[in-house]
Amino acid sequence: MKRRGFIAGLGSAAAVALPGPFGVSAQSQRRAIPRLGILLFSNPQADRQMAAVHRGLRELGYVEGRSIVLEYRYAEGRQERLSDLAAELAATKPDAMFALGGDVSAAATKASRTIPIVFTSSADPVQLKFVASLSRPGGNATGVTYLFDELASKRLELLKEAAPRLSRVAVLYNPDHIDNELREVTRAARALGVPLQSFGLKSPADIDAALRAAADARADALYVVSSRLTVGRIRSFVDFATANRLPLAGGFGAWAQAGALLSYGPNIDEMTRRAIGYVDRILKGARPADLPVQQPTRFELQINLKTAKALGLDIPEALLLRADKVIE
Repeated sequence: MKRRGFIAGLGSAAAVALPGPFGVSAQSQRRAIPRLGILLFSNPQADRQMAAVHRGLRELGYVEGRSIVLEYRYAEGRQERLSDLAAELAATKPDAMFALGGDVSAAATKASRTIPIVFTSSADPVQLKFVASLSRPGGNATGVTYLFDELASKRLELLKEAAPRLSRVAVLYNPDHIDNELREVTRAARALGVPLQSFGLKSPADIDAALRAAADARADALYVVSSRLTVGRIRSFVDFATANRLPLAGGFGAWAQAGALLSYGPNIDEMTRRAIGYVDRILKGARPADLPVQQPTRFELQINLKTAKALGLDIPEALLLRADKVIE
């Protein structure tokens, strides 16, 4: 290469590398701001966890529209729309995708095998094949799962401690929600000597029939396995339990706050913020394959004392002292 041409070539390369408006196109500057695609089952206003998402981003220094762009696709509660919306979101080529919920995460992970995906899931991400394993995700997805097998047995123990005279517990669950909770609570019931009856429900139309079947079976307590279906209709379960004077145990704080006797499980807002921490790490260069799926490490016991009094239950003082929150 001639010297003059060589110098010209260096000059061109330097011009391309220069920061700012002199060497980078407006499009490149826009792409310097990371774009996070968010896939939701409901919509940004209705989703319970969006407040935690925004708080988590703020805590990490992100300002929407200035240091991060959020692009939403949401199904407005229509399951059948998730696959198309996930594909549409992936086609915009965001820097990362964030999926709230196991059903939403299933659509996101099928839509792209290359875009980094962070998920939250109350279903089992290994059985659903989002990841190869919790410790070694191995692909383009990672996140948090609310699952922890020992939770089921502990929750039943707490229900028995709060209502020691219960003799037959009805477990209401969605068999399409992939987790180990029914297996684990059945094992715990044997150890506690508490007869257990399980009632499956796969759609909102099944809820009333499952609850009536539980009543016909003379259940004197309800244990509801949390899933999109059951959490979305907490009111139906709580109203039935109230009308029939049945202690009810649920998985997350929302159950006790809605009127269930107690709830025991992870703090969902905290888990969502942990997932946003993974979004931050990925936007800064980390690979999902190298980030283990996080499980809950802290669990909250919430007891609704008002419900206990309505049921005529005298909650032991020792149990109240262990509660993270007592609702009066």
